[in-house]
Amino acid sequence: MSDYLMSVLLGIVEGLTEFLPVSSTAHLRISEALLHIDLANGYWKMYTIVIQLGAILCLPVYFRERIAKLWSTFPKGARGDRTVLTHPLGLVCVAFVVTALPAFLLTKVIGKHLESLYIMGASLLIGGLVMWIVDEFNSESEAAGLGATGTRIHTWHMEDMSLGQAIWIGACQIMSALFPGTSRSMSTIAAGQLAGMSRASALEFSFFLSIPTMVVATCYDLLKSLRGKGANAIGVTHIDAHGWVVLAIGFVVSFIVAYGAVAWFLGWVRKHGFAPFAVYRIIVGAAVVFWAVKRGF
Repeated sequence: MSDYLMSVLLGIVEGLTEFLPVSSTAHLRISEALLHIDLANGYWKMYTIVIQLGAILCLPVYFRERIAKLWSTFPKGARGDRTVLTHPLGLVCVAFVVTALPAFLLTKVIGKHLESLYIMGASLLIGGLVMWIVDEFNSESEAAGLGATGTRIHTWHMEDMSLGQAIWIGACQIMSALFPGTSRSMSTIAAGQLAGMSRASALEFSFFLSIPTMVVATCYDLLKSLRGKGANAIGVTHIDAHGWVVLAIGFVVSFIVAYGAVAWFLGWVRKHGFAPFAVYRIIVGAAVVFWAVKRGF
């Protein structure tokens, strides 16, 4: 298979899975294993980071009007009842800080888990079960809708979130950094639902939180990749024209596919919930664990 076609395929995988609660890291790792890509190779490590950045950058483009509206109401909010910390943009920053500091301190632990298909398979499986249980737990309240009394859900819009909810979601997101396959999206959505948020509000906050979280994380990883030492280190001067084209293809494809995936996912969740994704995670997670055991990964 040519490097160009491989880049298209990996860009599609990244774009489809970055924001769905199925773990893009696990899917990329599985795809790279199936395509016999050498993960120890510095170029392909950097390639993975670049296409992740392409997918992530679709969010500020897709939500540009929403972001502009929120920024125009900062810090008091549209109703005038918010502060710097409790405005939606402030809550995103709070959740990001809660996640970023422990995740940075635990980078050595994270690194040990990134290559393990056992960890990824188990995380997919367990995360799927958690997601299914949480979503079913809230399904009756979702069906009752906004305005119903006596339901678990009390936060239907991101503008109504509390500081405690943001801290809780940020703390739960650490699990996705420690155990690839957990899925950052899954952990934030399930955490939000447990904290009394609707599917739509939890999903929207997950998208907004992923912007600073993933931009900082991927840029940090990219910098390490470019400035690393040893035989597998990559520097921009060492990439030939062919390598740049492969990177560009993956970046553009992941951006376009992720944009479409975000638009579709928002519409799907409002009508159907997360149960199908939970079932998919359970099936794929069990298959990956079986495969890893059989192949001795």
